[in-house]
Amino acid sequence: MTDRLEIKAALTVDDAGTITGIAWPFGSPDRVGDVIEKGAIASPEVLPMLFAHDQAQVIGVWDEIAETTDGLTVKGHLLVDDVERAREVHAMIRSKAVSGLSIGFRTRAAKPRQRGRAITALDLHEISVVAVPSHPGAQITSIKAADGTADHKENTLENEELEVKNDPVISPEDLKALKADVATIKAKLNRPTAANNNQPEAQNDNEQKAFASFLRGDDLDRKALTVANDAPGYVLAPEETSGEFIRNLVEFSPVRGIADVRSTGSHTIILPKRLTITNAKWKGETVASEASEPTFDQMEFSVKEMTTHVDVGNWLIEDASHDVEAEIRLALAEDFGAKEGLAFVNGSAALEPKGFMSEAGITDSLNGHATDLNADALIKLMYSLPGVYRNRGTWAMNGTTLAVIRTLKDGNGNYLWQPSYQAGQPETILGRPVVELIDMPDVAANAFPIIFGDFKAGYRIYDRIELQVRPNPYLLATEGMIRFHARRRVGAGVVRADVFRKLKMAAA
Repeated sequence: MTDRLEIKAALTVDDAGTITGIAWPFGSPDRVGDVIEKGAIASPEVLPMLFAHDQAQVIGVWDEIAETTDGLTVKGHLLVDDVERAREVHAMIRSKAVSGLSIGFRTRAAKPRQRGRAITALDLHEISVVAVPSHPGAQITSIKAADGTADHKENTLENEELEVKNDPVISPEDLKALKADVATIKAKLNRPTAANNNQPEAQNDNEQKAFASFLRGDDLDRKALTVANDAPGYVLAPEETSGEFIRNLVEFSPVRGIADVRSTGSHTIILPKRLTITNAKWKGETVASEASEPTFDQMEFSVKEMTTHVDVGNWLIEDASHDVEAEIRLALAEDFGAKEGLAFVNGSAALEPKGFMSEAGITDSLNGHATDLNADALIKLMYSLPGVYRNRGTWAMNGTTLAVIRTLKDGNGNYLWQPSYQAGQPETILGRPVVELIDMPDVAANAFPIIFGDFKAGYRIYDRIELQVRPNPYLLATEGMIRFHARRRVGAGVVRADVFRKLKMAAA
């Protein structure tokens, strides 16, 4: 998608001071092969009427703009009573010195054709009266004099593809000479001229058109192409920028999908917990009851903060053909997600959330071998949990361990791992779902490669501040940089160690 302003032409006129016509006929290409499809044009209700795309020469207003089966139909009024230049243009049209209309727009979406483009979305900015006609399907119909008599014309309209420019005022005599020059050039090249060649965008467009002509065998256009110094016979094609970013893969443990995730409005969360239960006893009719003294305690979770910043040059953001800021935000989101997932699994430092694999209160279940997983050990681990937690339990391990599990069988020769036969349902081990967490340890001596338990009941995540990415254009303004500050506040930890079991490999 290009961001330059393009000019396309086509017009009809009638009435004294009133111009009507087709600013662009649909369904037919212009002389460079461009087609604007119906429904592609986005326009305000009112547009300025300029002369030759010169913003200093506003000669009227277009107040009726509509798409019809014939094309983009427009109706406007020359300010003949108030603007001298409008009266001059009115006279030029009647004398056939000026013969067309031209639209100025920015392309938002286009598809390549064998010759030219099929423009599917554009923003219309202005419509000008121009001197040089080009599009065969756009015609001036009539312009009426002040006395109501009509002077009919049958002229084709111009299809210019120019950068916006501020032309000086041109006299009718100069316009005639310009028209003759353009006709001579068109006879030689059979295409419209390019304007503003001093502007980088216009020059690039000129090279692209010349390249297309070269491929068609038109030797006259070779002078506009870039030719390698060491190989004069080879022509270099214009550069093309891909519409995609090539991104590295960022993986993280999806703990949030199986844990209990809540929000908090404080920096600390205090949870009361019961340590012991009451002690009821059977007794006789006249025997006094005994008091129970259940004990209670509390646990505390602190909200942690993760931060970073990225410095990006103003030019990169302003001149890039892609949304660099969106890519920065995506990269930050992936980085924070990966670091957060790692902390939820193995976090043990004071400044990070505590991971469930670092919780000392979780009971171990022994595998019996340092490197070989034992199917019987997995069965014993699972059934060592109380039934209420076992029936809601989830297995968690990394991909390497899961690959080993897929080969294990029970005593009857049945695989412990079972695939999912229903969309949206996870794979299972011994009938319970399994989640792959990349941050889990590998199978090794003294390692804990597998954990099983009710994560919803046992592990809790508290979100305080979602990921925030805030640009600061002032801090490094003198260096031409923008700093993007990113921060996230979250706390996590095990609230019920008794709902988990970890598999421990034997010592070597």
